[in-house]
Order: sequence, then structure tokens, then C-alpha cells
Amino acid sequence: MATNLVAELTQHLNGRHLYPTPAWIQSFVSSTRPNTPLPALKQTALFRLLAADITTTLKPSPSSLFPQDIFNSEIKVRQLTGPIICQVLDIEDIGLSRWAQVEAIEAQERGETTKGREIIRVVETETEGPAITPALQSRGPFKLLLQDAKGAQAYALDLSGIDGISTNMSMGSKLLLRTIQVRRAVVMLEPSNVQLLGGKLDALDSAWKRARKDRLMGAAKTSAGPNS
Repeated sequence: MATNLVAELTQHLNGRHLYPTPAWIQSFVSSTRPNTPLPALKQTALFRLLAADITTTLKPSPSSLFPQDIFNSEIKVRQLTGPIICQVLDIEDIGLSRWAQVEAIEAQERGETTKGREIIRVVETETEGPAITPALQSRGPFKLLLQDAKGAQAYALDLSGIDGISTNMSMGSKLLLRTIQVRRAVVMLEPSNVQLLGGKLDALDSAWKRARKDRLMGAAKTSAGPNS
């Protein structure tokens, strides 16, 4: 029975281009309750895998990784077929000034934002947390730091406003990349070649959110110079 369950779960995850290690699958199966319906197990396995660090849970293959020389900016253009599973380590809104982003964060901390001259309260719900108003959102462009299953990192740009990619997304979110173009070491993200799978790395996400305002303020002060 356990062997059949491992095969079923492996097939389910592989169908989503997720190739977990045998150790991860065995650990998941051993933690499940007997007589749990298979559809529920499949959904739970997917949820847990997306909430885990892909550098320790996925089996990397050459076609599913960034090239070893991904940071070589002397290569003007290259095409990567993939599919490549990666996780988001950092995201920067390069469509708004850093000070504007700091002001937006401070407005959220006060429980409000502004629209024109009107102050709007941000309502906290029991199930969804703070409701983010459109005034706090930006369409980018966004610069992301991505990591593949072997730990290699690459910068990426979203110039198109891909649905789900923003500074409100969780760090550790998983992306599936297909037929992507890399220009001078930068992965170019387009709606046609990116699928947002979801997921989150709790520790990374919490640390990123805690430090974001300080990082933005430090970068803004540095770029302004000592005489500003």
C-alpha cells in the first residue's frame, strides 16, 4: 500500500514539474494518517512541497536548473527551455521611488493609506489579514532574485506586470519558468513563460518583511548622497 501511495503522489507532483527526492516523499507518507483520502493527500503533498526549500526537497536535473554561468553578462542573449522551478528570495519595486515605498509601508503600519487627499483605513479581516488597497500597490517593473533547486541564483525582471508578482507576494514563492530568454545575465519574465505556483518559506518571508523598510531607507539615503 505504501509503495502504491508513493507512486501516486510522485506521479501527481511530477505532473506539475515538481520532482521531490525519495527521502521527502517517504517522510511525507510516514507522517500521514491512515485512511486519509488520496485526493486530500495529493493536495497536502503539493502544499507542503511548495512550502519547503527546493534546494533540499527537489531532485535537480540539468534541464531544470540555471546554467552555471548564468551571471555571465558577456552573453548578450540566450534561450533556456526549462521547465525550471525556482523560488523567490527577494523582490524590488523599481517602478516607485524607495522613499515612496517607505511612506507606503509606514501608512500600512498606521493602518491607513491615502488616495488623493483622502485617508483610507486599512481593514484587518480575521482570515485574510490587512486588506491592501490599490493605492498601496504598484504595477512595477519588478526586479526579483530567484534561486533554483541546486542553489544557483539569478536576477529576473518583470516588465509586463505579471499577475501575482509584486512586493506583496511571499518570499519563497515558487515559479515555473518555460522557454525563457536571458539577456546579459538577467532572466526576462513574461506572462507567457511564467507560472506562479505559490508557496512560502515562513522564516525567509518574515525576515524579509521585517527588514524591508530599513533596507529601503538605507538604499534611499545611500543613493541620495552625503550632501542631500
